[in-house]
Amino acid sequence: MSILQALVAGISGGSIAVVDLTAPLSSRTPILRLPEPFADTATFSLEEISRYDDRGPAWYWNNIHTGEHTGTHLDAPVHWVTAKDGEDVSQILPRRLVAPAAVIDVADRVAADPDFLLEVDDVRRWEAAHGPLPEGGWLLLRTGWDARSGDQEAFLNADETGPHTPGISVEAAKWLAEEAPVIGVGVETVGTDAGAAHSFDPPFPCHTFVLGAGKYGLTQLQNLNELPPTGAVLITAPLPIVGGSGSPTRVLALIER
Repeated sequence: MSILQALVAGISGGSIAVVDLTAPLSSRTPILRLPEPFADTATFSLEEISRYDDRGPAWYWNNIHTGEHTGTHLDAPVHWVTAKDGEDVSQILPRRLVAPAAVIDVADRVAADPDFLLEVDDVRRWEAAHGPLPEGGWLLLRTGWDARSGDQEAFLNADETGPHTPGISVEAAKWLAEEAPVIGVGVETVGTDAGAAHSFDPPFPCHTFVLGAGKYGLTQLQNLNELPPTGAVLITAPLPIVGGSGSPTRVLALIER
């Protein structure tokens, strides 16, 4: 049996599980809200073209209206000014879209502190327990934030001081960009940066450093609690939008039972 035949047999036989890490995409999908004078992305919506009626008697279809960075989505390097001449989403090599994943679970710490920031020492402790981060793989940060995904206000968790959501510290973002062997980071929140990252130095360090290094971001992931710390393989499938800064993305994880 070939490797691919064994993979298909494992999936059909149940020894390999397929876990969907993608949030359902609808008009209720939470979106990032920026303060004035900055422009916001569009809320996802469907515009019906026909539904078995005079407009098209045998078919149902819609136009979709959305932003590149709505729902579970991939950030391409060109999304951020530090990589403005970098890859757009259509230029990402397909082989980079199938990659191993490391899952760091900090949900208990986020439950006590929604402004929690992952530090380099947290990654080092994880590596001491599970081995090095995967070469050419993803670092996925499990915070438990996906439990809030059905409620825009709870998901953004903002007050008069701004959003309060977990993320990655300036030092850790720089380390992940410049020293870690991963191709990108994935989170359960609305963006790869913490809610308070506008006040960091530099602001939005995940975007600044990770995308600036030609790496990628995945956001609004779900079901990371179903993945082991190591051993999962991610299949990440953005739309190849020419000139696109990102794309809504179906993200699947393969895990051995």
